[in-house]
Amino acid sequence: MKLKINWDALGIGASLACAIHCALLPLVLSSLPVFGINIVDNKGFEFFMIGLACAIGAYALSHGYKKHHKNIVPFILFFSGMFFLLAKEVWHQYSVILLIPAVVLIVLSHYINFKLCRRMFPEKKGAQISDL
Repeated sequence: MKLKINWDALGIGASLACAIHCALLPLVLSSLPVFGINIVDNKGFEFFMIGLACAIGAYALSHGYKKHHKNIVPFILFFSGMFFLLAKEVWHQYSVILLIPAVVLIVLSHYINFKLCRRMFPEKKGAQISDL
């Protein structure tokens, strides 16, 4: 049995995990040193997570683009979101202002890619052509 991975779902999950990480980190900030964990202001960790999300997302979108829909809109949204994520790392004082559109754009790009792929095969999982 061949394992099938839904790369859009994985991309959405990675984006949401990033959003949760960024939202919860201030809440647990005071307890991190007690446990010996130092991911606060760890540029290497932050850029690794951004790079991982970018690699997974780009692969998911390119797969849908090549095999199913040939629509560039998900790429534009995705890389706009990645730009906001990188900008958040450069301008820390605006991190919340930059994080919100980053997450929204990245999740939206995967959602649109998913819907475009399903539109090509409406017989699968009850999807309708009018879903998008």
